[in-house]
Amino acid sequence: MSQLCKFTSVLLHFSSLYTWASYMTNSPTMIVMIGLPARGKTYMSKKLTRYLNWIGVPTKVFNLGVYRREAVRAYKSYDFFRHDNEEAMKIRKQCALVALQDVKAYLTEEGGQIAVFDATNTTRERRDLIQGFVKENAFKVFFVESVCDDPEVIAANILEVKVSSPDYPERHRERVMDDFLKRIECYKVTYQPLDPDNYDKDLSFIKVMNVGRRFLVNRVQDYIQSKIVYYLMNIHVHSHSIYLCRHGESNHNVEGRIGGDSELSPRGKQFAHALRDFIEEHKLSDLKVWTSQLRRTIQTAEELGVPYEQWKILNEIDAGVCEEMTYEMIQKTFPEEFALRDQDKYHYRYPGGESYQDLVQRLEPVIMELERQGNVLVICHQAVMRCLLAYFLDKSAEDLPYMKCPLHTVLKLTPVAYGCKVEMFYLNVEAVNTHRDRVKSRGTLLSYIGGIVTPPCASHDQVKRPRLYSAGNQPWLPLAPTPSALMPEGRQSQVSERVTGSPFKLVTVHV
Repeated sequence: MSQLCKFTSVLLHFSSLYTWASYMTNSPTMIVMIGLPARGKTYMSKKLTRYLNWIGVPTKVFNLGVYRREAVRAYKSYDFFRHDNEEAMKIRKQCALVALQDVKAYLTEEGGQIAVFDATNTTRERRDLIQGFVKENAFKVFFVESVCDDPEVIAANILEVKVSSPDYPERHRERVMDDFLKRIECYKVTYQPLDPDNYDKDLSFIKVMNVGRRFLVNRVQDYIQSKIVYYLMNIHVHSHSIYLCRHGESNHNVEGRIGGDSELSPRGKQFAHALRDFIEEHKLSDLKVWTSQLRRTIQTAEELGVPYEQWKILNEIDAGVCEEMTYEMIQKTFPEEFALRDQDKYHYRYPGGESYQDLVQRLEPVIMELERQGNVLVICHQAVMRCLLAYFLDKSAEDLPYMKCPLHTVLKLTPVAYGCKVEMFYLNVEAVNTHRDRVKSRGTLLSYIGGIVTPPCASHDQVKRPRLYSAGNQPWLPLAPTPSALMPEGRQSQVSERVTGSPFKLVTVHV
């Protein structure tokens, strides 16, 4: 038993040293935003952070405005941002230094891999300060400059985001617009854009011009920087909605079996008809419809009477040797696998199949395309819908596998400002409940090693570690630790429920 405990301890130590995120990034990276106010820097920072956390790279935003509001509780006017306001300039520089120390703590002590430094950083002096900080701590740095000269885009950004800023508690639109435009003029006096031909030719950066109409990319250093560029070149700021739903109830759903390629049950066909009525009632004539290549999603789409595209990568999670089995059958046939999956559902990989982490990586092209498209309806599967929903709602890897995605329910996702508005429509067609709750008592779970039931090794270190492999799969590359929850502490979703004049029950959630 002591040898087993020692082996487990070494294995867990190995996993903490060589995580999947470390494999991707090699060394911690700072993403430094650049640009005048109201150019979408915070919008890009938040979306980029959400994406990187979703693919398994621990990332955190450090917004300098938050530090400034902590130092100066009562904002008065744009005069604070004048370059000749010496007292204010000292405060702003001190805030930057404090934020950089927090960046250092996050990247060196807290397990972070990427820190997004969200500030204007419009002068070479400030960027040189950051460069010195990066070299001193052996971090990598990638600059993201947002350039915009479209007055309509700037005005829309001020009205959508800045009016609700803590700087303007009175919310008077005209006064806010006037003060903020003067604030922008204060920054313009000293603004020094990145110079790709001379001064900044050796820096790694991307210039995003007029909300993605043009890009300039310079000296991309590694894999993670190429991922950042790829993502930023795919996000488009436009008004659209994404509709997510599972296929109609299948025969396997009724029997309690997972996976497989079964057909729709009678109630599943009824849902397909109801979905057609839903689309017609909401006048979604320009809607694109995507399905997987499994029969239950295709049969659901066929009833809509509109063109649809089949995506193989939208297929349900591969349960390997457990395909078409019930949970009771899995528990009886593979008791060790059943127990291991409850320990860490996100990282657990079915023997011969996939994990949720594998599924997230598989679905990345779908996310990119959803960011580019207009209105889309995705008819998919429970695990797939959880992964897509987790991206848009900024859910952690630990919570992702337990998100409730009931059958015969349509979710409408509408991106707004820094978040996402969610509307849930239940189409009033009964279906079985396929949701399986999280196992609450992990501490009493027994481990199965080589067919012998053994209690877990006693340890004072209760830090949650990723599961490296199933009993049927040998380890290849250690996996990333589960990212922490991204929702601000104390923040709660506001939920209102009502029944519309249609037969569809609507629940609205602002996240």
